[in-house]
Amino acid sequence: MGQVSSHCTTANSAASTACPVNHSTTPAPIPAKCPVAHDTEAKPTQCPINHEAINPLNQMPTLSQAPAPQQNIALPTTRAESSIPRDPNLKWEYPSPQQFYNALVRKGWETPEEHVETMVEIHNFLNEQAWLEVLRWEKRQYRGDDVQLTRLQGRPGEMSPKARFWLFAGWLFPSRFNTEPPFDRHDWIVRRPQTGEEVRYVIDYYSAPPEADGSPVFSLDVRPALDSFGSVKERIAVATEEVWASLRDRQDEKR
Repeated sequence: MGQVSSHCTTANSAASTACPVNHSTTPAPIPAKCPVAHDTEAKPTQCPINHEAINPLNQMPTLSQAPAPQQNIALPTTRAESSIPRDPNLKWEYPSPQQFYNALVRKGWETPEEHVETMVEIHNFLNEQAWLEVLRWEKRQYRGDDVQLTRLQGRPGEMSPKARFWLFAGWLFPSRFNTEPPFDRHDWIVRRPQTGEEVRYVIDYYSAPPEADGSPVFSLDVRPALDSFGSVKERIAVATEEVWASLRDRQDEKR
């Protein structure tokens, strides 16, 4: 499955949870549009949430809801529930704007407080799109609709082999391939309850050229890690399908 893009467009609806981000993974006929306007300079270079600091009681990051020192704007402490199951009865919750801001402050990132709520919407949107891409992969091998995200790990300092390959391709052919490395990486462990299998997915996050109006665009590359024969088989099958689809499109253009 190739890269999928989500473009951000300005909108008046401040309540929307959609985001201006471009995601990559499986071809989508209609790119996801983000109705939220945000400042590109406000986005961090990687997810500020430390997913490894997990509370063993609820398998969620332990994040403070108290205002940060010298904070001037009161931020919401309500946490939105995701669509991503973490067990048969519960779904993952996203950090509140206050928790997200505290994570930014802890990492030393200077972020205008007025942009934090939009950044949380972007963060949540990215995760929702990544989960949709995981489900597309899962449907190729697993017949159930009960897959769960059991745990995840942020690995921003570790470039995946695929990301290294595309970066090398960009160095050789800069006019054809992206020359920028991914700005973040996550590994998600997905469980298939009916079989008990666990499958690791790798997610690379890329920045893409902005829209004509300056709206930022991001891209996600989501795929199963090459940890098992089944995952290797699916990666090869999808790559083959994409090559044939590309050849058919070129033939259609020539007609």
